[in-house]
Amino acid sequence: MRDLGERAEQKAFSADRDTTISDVETDRRAMMGLAAGGLASVLLGMTATTAQATGGIGFVGSAQAQTSGPTPAPWWPSKFGKDDQVGATNLITPTKILDALKLVKTGKVYEMSHVYESSMPKFGERVFALRIPGAPTGGPLGANNVIWHDEFVATEIGQVGTQFDGLGHIGMAFKGEDKTEMRFYNGFTSAEISNAYGLKKLGVENVKPIITTGHLFDLAGLKGRSLNLGEEITVADLEACLGRQKMSADAIKSGDCVILNTGWASLWNKDNAQYVKGEPGIGVDAAKWLISKDIVLVGADTWAIEVVPNPDPNLAFPVHQELLAKNGIHIHECLVTADLAADGIYTFCYVMLPLKIKGATGSPGRPIALV
Repeated sequence: MRDLGERAEQKAFSADRDTTISDVETDRRAMMGLAAGGLASVLLGMTATTAQATGGIGFVGSAQAQTSGPTPAPWWPSKFGKDDQVGATNLITPTKILDALKLVKTGKVYEMSHVYESSMPKFGERVFALRIPGAPTGGPLGANNVIWHDEFVATEIGQVGTQFDGLGHIGMAFKGEDKTEMRFYNGFTSAEISNAYGLKKLGVENVKPIITTGHLFDLAGLKGRSLNLGEEITVADLEACLGRQKMSADAIKSGDCVILNTGWASLWNKDNAQYVKGEPGIGVDAAKWLISKDIVLVGADTWAIEVVPNPDPNLAFPVHQELLAKNGIHIHECLVTADLAADGIYTFCYVMLPLKIKGATGSPGRPIALV
């Protein structure tokens, strides 16, 4: 494990300025997987590595430097209580669910998940492999000669394809490799939660079923094009979307979720290398604007929902820390949003039921929008 941290530091101070963001993402995703098991400190080493990446990739569009980022100051206890492991899904109440269901007028279902398959874009060394041993797996059995198929799936189950980030996925290292100073949501430390056999706290099994009002921000429609790699979505962009979509400034209510359509998903299974190389997304300022709305979740048709590379070379994936670690707000990545945008559906009933996998850092699933 120490070798990984040393490798990150060596990259950070290397004179080689040709590092690409795909290299950074490979390391970041591999390291973040380990962070859930107690290596959150490597995130600090990624900061300078990301700075190298920005030297190798020019920003396209009007990216704006972040005015603030994660700082080593306590963000706990949570407003939901010092022992809370649920986070923002505490806001999913029976009343909230009933209000969301009132939006369903036609019964039309919009699928918001990609198909899980081995060809989909994956990050770093992650895998998705499905096998049916025996084919058929068993039988014939009984006088009726029953036979059956079972599947064996090997994957990072909550971190491939359309993926839902749990609260144990991202944290911050305050003092290097000291696990008692690696903090996650509600101040839980790596020493408290990390385990090679699943998180002891903040596992995705704690997340409530999410049935709430969803709001689509059609950034691609606003710009008249798919957004570009490294293009930051600003607060002004979000406000312009509200105006274009004839939504009031207070349309987003406590407990709602926000989904971003950037057009980036047009690359899915067509140009996977470009898809994972970087992405358009929100920066810290836009994240804080959304946080102020008291939402449950931010989703997007991209793999991290935030701008990559970050316009501030000193920051490495700060929006994940702002949402997950500091505020208990979930992130839903690699969503299918184009159909909603094409039909001009900007408000809908959003449904996501994370799998109750004890100790997992995230969940696959089949999110839908009902209208």
